[in-house]
Amino acid sequence: MERSIQQVAKLAGTTSRTLRHYDDIGLLPPSRIGHNGYRYYDESALIRLQRILLLRELGLGLPQIADLIAAEANEAQALTTHLSLLRAEQDRLARQIAAVQHTINSLQGSEKLMAKNMFDGFDHTVHREEVEQRWGKKTYARSDSWWRGLGKEGQDVWKSRVRELGRDWIDAARDPGTTPNSPRAQDLARRHVQWLTGIPGTPAADSPEHTKAYVLGLAEMYVADERFAANYGGTEGASFVRDALKAYAKTMP
Repeated sequence: MERSIQQVAKLAGTTSRTLRHYDDIGLLPPSRIGHNGYRYYDESALIRLQRILLLRELGLGLPQIADLIAAEANEAQALTTHLSLLRAEQDRLARQIAAVQHTINSLQGSEKLMAKNMFDGFDHTVHREEVEQRWGKKTYARSDSWWRGLGKEGQDVWKSRVRELGRDWIDAARDPGTTPNSPRAQDLARRHVQWLTGIPGTPAADSPEHTKAYVLGLAEMYVADERFAANYGGTEGASFVRDALKAYAKTMP
């Protein structure tokens, strides 16, 4: 059974333009081009598209995806590997959900809060590759060594500090009377920069002359990356944090 490019785009949650681009670069050629010039895709093409989208979810670029697909011609074996990764992620998310539900239950009085259950599924090394790509392996190695050196008690204190800072940012952003330039927001910005400079391995800690640029770069990332924005209540809250940090950066050397 063949499907048109519009049908495939709708099924996969992508666009016809994207599929045409994949064809142009040789990543996903259609199984047939009709006399009217329309592209049609059979089941084999759909399987290849599934693999492409799975690899995109892992953050790989199109050239890397092309190389991987070419190197692994056995589709069943390749998809089995993908399935293992997805199940591992599913397990991690399920543990996080259970941990958050435990905290909610304890807040509502139905369970006793158990610290050991609160962070199940939360692994600070999960973004290792991304950190190494952005700031280098040395940065990750130093910060990871510092983190492990804190020990369980020190890590809990640090996490508590981060959560408190996040809550204070959200409260300030939601307060109509608080602007990014207000004393309240600027004190939060000061605390935020103090927190950043306390993490060994980062430019903020190791290169004082680069701290300002580092803070400004992170401020923009908080808004651009939904994972960071979620820490501040969403894009609106992250925008407040960004603007407050930008204002504070003007006072930095």
